[in-house]
Amino acid sequence: MSETVYEVMRSQGITRRSFLKFCSVMAAGLSLGPAYVYDIARALETKPRLPVLWLHGLECTCCSESFIRSSHPLAKDVILSMISLDYDDTLMAAAGFQAEACIDDIMQKYPGEYILAVEGNPPLNEDGMYCIVGGKPFVEQLRRVAAKAKAVIAWGSCASWGCVQAAKPNPTQATPIHKVLTDHPVIKIPGCPPIAEVMTGVITYITAFGRLPDLDREGRPKMFYSQRIHDKCYRRPNFDAGQYVERWDDEGARKGYCLYKVGCKGPVTYNACSTIGWNNGVSFPIKSGHGCIGCSEKDFWDNGPFYKHLSNLDGFGVEADADTIGMVALGAAGAGVAAHAVLTGIRKPGQEEGQDRPGDKGQG
Repeated sequence: MSETVYEVMRSQGITRRSFLKFCSVMAAGLSLGPAYVYDIARALETKPRLPVLWLHGLECTCCSESFIRSSHPLAKDVILSMISLDYDDTLMAAAGFQAEACIDDIMQKYPGEYILAVEGNPPLNEDGMYCIVGGKPFVEQLRRVAAKAKAVIAWGSCASWGCVQAAKPNPTQATPIHKVLTDHPVIKIPGCPPIAEVMTGVITYITAFGRLPDLDREGRPKMFYSQRIHDKCYRRPNFDAGQYVERWDDEGARKGYCLYKVGCKGPVTYNACSTIGWNNGVSFPIKSGHGCIGCSEKDFWDNGPFYKHLSNLDGFGVEADADTIGMVALGAAGAGVAAHAVLTGIRKPGQEEGQDRPGDKGQG
């Protein structure tokens, strides 16, 4: 635990040159300039690895599945070099009493120094009995481990907003963790699941700089959640031009037009999907032909049908919703016809209908 990230990487045969390349990739992944490369390198050379306890409540493990597919940096480099993942009941080899003892050991040795990562949420109904971990309600484990944590990270929309488990009618009273840990700042990394590089990027930032990233008013890191998917979507020019998919597999769909009219929630969803992508940046849902369902936003499961388009997008500056753009385009066309009619109707005094004007084409 006392080893620094650099010492661990060197012990694994990684050269100084490769280490600096690794720091460059980290800086790029965090949208930081070249000047930060040496700041990151200095931090990783001098700071011990962060102990991390990763708890699981009500969830489907899709956040872990996403995390292990990170490519910048690789998940194995994060787990084996950058942090000390001391508890994760999905990834660890230990089980039962041996596994649970790891939590107590870290809490005693490193109070105020470890990171608590939470995947899923606690159900509060029936005194938390709908989710039992180690023989006790998960909500009790969550409160106990969070009490001495340096920071708490909510992985995914389940931990951040409640997600599917908290959808109406929510019989278990599944609750996002910030409503349980009211005296702790919680870094929210929403998404169902969150993007792999967003997850590793947040850990990278905390490891390198020893502080939490700048958060928006919802508790999300600004470096990844400050823009809407719509802002950087490669189909945005089609939106601005009024070119839309009207029905699945129509001509617009085959041409790759904007998916707004078939339910895409990109204009109201804050995430980095359109810039970072998935599976080493290969694709993201919109690129694959399916509209964004807004999975990183609050109550997305209850926010209306996924395939019904938003009727109004007022307040986005130069942007307008699809219906308005369509009417504006129609109005412009109508104005053009009207203007042409007016201009062709203007004639000089004494000029008779059908008489050529001086300078007209074809005048002899």
